[in-house]
Amino acid sequence: MAAADRFAGPLAAAWLGASGPALARVLAPPEASLPVPPASERAVWAHPHPATLRHLRARAERDLGTAWPTPLASQYARYFRDGDRDAYEQRVFARQARLTRAAVLAAATLDGTWLDEVVDGVTLLCEQSSWCWPAHDDTRSVHGAVLPTVTDPYLDLGAGEVAAQLAWIDHLLGGPLDTHAPGLRARIRHEVDGRVLRPFAARRDWHWLGLDGDVHNWSAWIHGNVLVAGLRLLDDLDDRPRRAALVELVVEGLDRYVASLPADGAIDEGYGYWWNGACRAHEALDLLAQATGGALDGVPGEALCHTVAFPHRMHLGGDWYLNHADGSARPATDTQPWHALHRAARRVGDRDAQAHAAAHRRPDAPVANEEQGLGRLLRALTDPEWTATGPEWTAAGPAAPPLPRDVWFPSTQVLLARRAAGSPAGLTLAVKGGHNGEHHNHNDVGSVVVALDGVPVLVDAGRPTYTARTFGRDRYAIWTMRSDWHNVPHVRDTAQAPGRGYAARHVVATVDDAVAELSLDIADAYPRTDLRSWRRTARFERHRGRIVITDAWQLDPDAAPASTRLHLLVAGDVQLGPGRATIAALDGAGHLAVSWRPASAPGSSTARVLDDPMLAAVWGERLTRIAIDVTALGPTGALVLTVEETHPHDALSEVPDDPGRQ
Repeated sequence: MAAADRFAGPLAAAWLGASGPALARVLAPPEASLPVPPASERAVWAHPHPATLRHLRARAERDLGTAWPTPLASQYARYFRDGDRDAYEQRVFARQARLTRAAVLAAATLDGTWLDEVVDGVTLLCEQSSWCWPAHDDTRSVHGAVLPTVTDPYLDLGAGEVAAQLAWIDHLLGGPLDTHAPGLRARIRHEVDGRVLRPFAARRDWHWLGLDGDVHNWSAWIHGNVLVAGLRLLDDLDDRPRRAALVELVVEGLDRYVASLPADGAIDEGYGYWWNGACRAHEALDLLAQATGGALDGVPGEALCHTVAFPHRMHLGGDWYLNHADGSARPATDTQPWHALHRAARRVGDRDAQAHAAAHRRPDAPVANEEQGLGRLLRALTDPEWTATGPEWTAAGPAAPPLPRDVWFPSTQVLLARRAAGSPAGLTLAVKGGHNGEHHNHNDVGSVVVALDGVPVLVDAGRPTYTARTFGRDRYAIWTMRSDWHNVPHVRDTAQAPGRGYAARHVVATVDDAVAELSLDIADAYPRTDLRSWRRTARFERHRGRIVITDAWQLDPDAAPASTRLHLLVAGDVQLGPGRATIAALDGAGHLAVSWRPASAPGSSTARVLDDPMLAAVWGERLTRIAIDVTALGPTGALVLTVEETHPHDALSEVPDDPGRQ
C-alpha cells in the first residue's frame, strides 16, 4: 500500500514508518507473537489459577461423553424466514465455550482425554459451513440463498471470533497437537486462511472498515481477531511479506477506529458495547506491542486514554449501569473481561478505572470464564497482576467504587450526577441529549434516568433478544426502541423519529457543588412543523436531595384533537394518585415520590409484561409506564415534575408545595 493511500490518524502519527517492509523487520516470529506462554511452559500451566480451573473442569467433565452442540442448517435459514437468529447462535456459542474449556484443561494437564476434546471441537469448527452469524451473512442479498455460500465466506464478528479461537489453540497446544493429531494444525491454517485472512485482505468494501465515515465497534473487534490469526497462523517463511502487509492493514483499520472516538472518551453505543469496541482496541494495541517487541507501543490518542474511564463513569452502583442504546442496565458481571479493563487502565495510568476493575476480582472466584472467549480467558490466567489483585480494603471492608460525583460527555450530551463521589446513596440523575442517529440508536433525545441508591427507578428498558427486526427496517416497531417507551414527551400523538437530524439543540450543562443541570430543546427530535420549542431542564439539587424536571413547550394552535403526554418508564411497584406517584424500587432500594404541578394534569399507568428473557432477567415480570396528560395545559404551557426519596407511610400523601419555589 502506498503511504499516500493510507489513513492517517493517531496511530499513524505516533508510529511513523509502520509500513509493511518496516513491520516485517520488527515483527516477532509467529511462535513468540502472542502474549501468552504455550502449554510447553509448565511453570505457567502446571498449576493455573485454582478457582478458575475448578470452574472449567466441573463444566468440562459434564461435557465429556455428550454430543457436541450442533448448529443446524434449518436454524441458520430461520433468520431469513422468521427472523430468529438466537437458536442458531446459542448452539454456536455453546460449541465454542465447550472447546475453550477443553483447551485450557488440555494445557493444564496435557491429558489425552482433553486433547481429544480439543481435536473434536476444532474439527467440528473446521467442518462448520459458516463461521458467520446468519444475521450478518450476505448470502441472501448476493446469492439468493438462505444457507451459507461456502465459496464466498463473509467476514463478520462470528468469523473473526472463530479464527482467533483457533489461532489461540494452535499457539497454546501446537506441540501436543502435532503429536496427538498430526495434520490438525494444517487444517486450521487452511480454514482460517480461506474464510478470514484472504477475504480480509482481498475485499476492501467491508462495511465495518468505516470507509464511509461510519466507524463502530465491529471495526476494533474484527481487526483485533484478524490480528491474532494473522500473527500466529501465517508462519511459513514465504508468508512473511504477506503477514506484514496484513498487520499493516490491521493497524490502519484500528487507526480509523481510534480516530473516530470523541476526545471525551464517550461511546455512543453505550456501556455494554464498550467491551466489544474500545476495549477490543486496547487489547489489539497491547498485542501489537508484544508482536513488535515494543516498536508499536503505547496508547496513542487522547480519546483512547479517556475511554478507559467510560465503564466507571457509567456506573450507577452495584451491578447497575447507565444503559443508553442497546445496552443492558444490569449486565452479567461475570461475562465482562474485567482483566482487560484492568490491563488497559494500567497502561494509561488511570487508577480509578483500575480500582473499578479490581473491585470485581474476588480471590476465591474465577479470574475470567469461557463465555469471554478463549483469548480473553488465556490473558486473564497468565496476567500475574490480575490474578494477584483484588479490591482494595479499608478498615470497614472493600473500598467503595470510584463513582464520580459528576460526569459530562459533551460529544454525546450525557450528564450523570449524584449527591457525592464514591457512594451511590440517595438519588442519581442521568440526562441525555444527542441525536437519534447514534449507533444502536433508541429514539430517546431528552430522556432521563433516575436511580435510588444506585438502582434505576425511572429507567431505560434496554433491548430485547436480537432478531431480524432489530437492525432492519422494522427496528422502530420494537417497543423498546421507540420514544413512547422512554422518559420523554409524546407530542400530539407523535413519537420522535430516527435519524441524525432529529436532535437536541441549545444544550447547556451546568455543574457545581449545589446543582447539576442539563437544559436542552428537544423540539427537533419530533417530525412536526407545529412544535416551536420544547425546553426540558433536568436539575439535581444536591442540597435538597431532589430532582426537578421542568418541561416548557410552545406549539401552534391545533384544531385537530391530539393528546400530548409526558411518559415515565418505571421499574418497581407503582401507586398512582392525583398529581403524584409513589414507587417501591427494585432490590429493596427504597421508595421514590414523583409529583407534578399543576396537579390537575391527569396521570395514568400501563403495565408492560416482559415476555423477553433478556428484559425479564433485568427488570423482572414487568415495567410500568406512567403517562401524564398535559393536553389541557394548552399549546403553550409548562409542567414541573419533582422526584424525591420518600418512605412507605408517605405514599400518596398530600402533594408538596410548588417545587419551583425556593
